[in-house]
Amino acid sequence: MSKAGRGFRKLSQCLQFQKRSFTIAGSPFRPRHLLSIASLEPAELTALIRTASAHKTALKSGNIPSSLDNALLRKTIAIPMNKRSTRTRVSTEAAVATMAGHPLFLGSNDIQLGVNETLYDTSAVISSMVAGIVARVGPHSDVVELAKHSRVPVINGLSDAFHPLQAIADYLTIYEAFARRASPMLKGSIPGLGLKGLKIAWVGDANNVLFDLAIASAKLGVHVAVAAPQGYEIPSTVRELILDNAKAAESGMNLTETTIPEEAVKEADIIVTDTWVSMGQEEEKAKRLKAFEGFQITSELAERGGAKKNWKFMHCLPRHPEEVSDEVFYGPRSLVFPEAENRLYSAIAVLEAFVVNKGKIL
Repeated sequence: MSKAGRGFRKLSQCLQFQKRSFTIAGSPFRPRHLLSIASLEPAELTALIRTASAHKTALKSGNIPSSLDNALLRKTIAIPMNKRSTRTRVSTEAAVATMAGHPLFLGSNDIQLGVNETLYDTSAVISSMVAGIVARVGPHSDVVELAKHSRVPVINGLSDAFHPLQAIADYLTIYEAFARRASPMLKGSIPGLGLKGLKIAWVGDANNVLFDLAIASAKLGVHVAVAAPQGYEIPSTVRELILDNAKAAESGMNLTETTIPEEAVKEADIIVTDTWVSMGQEEEKAKRLKAFEGFQITSELAERGGAKKNWKFMHCLPRHPEEVSDEVFYGPRSLVFPEAENRLYSAIAVLEAFVVNKGKIL
């Protein structure tokens, strides 16, 4: 079996494991973890986005919501990261500080995460001393193992399969830009987001950011069209997960895939891309740049493909010029910097829900 095949098989096993509760037998904490957007019900995802929006409004006006005031006082949130980060680290530390907690950053040179100590040992030790863990790892199996053995909530700050904090920030950004005034009511009399029927075009590498964004779209009824070169498409295991979430939510979401960018952007409200060469893929740079020729997001591409008149652009950063032209990236269609700022408010909403409220969102 190829290396990629083994990776997808292991991912499939992790996804199956995620369907079960991550608890330790006899643990008094019985924590709920956030490893992927797939862990959330549609109404819970909607509530997190609305909460993030409300907290953003309050905090930017200089008011600390009562639910956040000293919410993590004298509590520590561990932030182990074996990949360097700008937005995840800053947003997580700032979110913890906003709630009067202590963020404890643990870089790859600070602890023994998966090196000279097993993930079981690391999880058991760290979770005995802190109130929560936000982990940025490599293989998704690493964050699954941390959660499996942790006595406190584990939040996936990024793995090679999923990036739930980014997806929540992305949908907060879309909500701010596209929400219709009359939002439908969801089951349980919860206001929706007014986004159903929008279309996202993803042009580029089918990666962890896309996976959670597409799962969120499946829950919210937003259509997704993916253009990726052959060999860089959505793995079958993840495609099945996306479609299962759409079916379970009865959202009416459509997922389409193509190798032609113009086909994906047709009638798109939002065009999204990400880096084509992620950390750990540097040796593949020349091969990847050749494969993605013609995939750069430009105004001309959007016009040729027939994107909506008022289409917007998003990118989770860091950005490279070959992925999107300066005209689009720095132009009036770009939402990239509000999107980056919204990482703070997504982190606040998630920490409040999973650590302060012990997994209770609704």
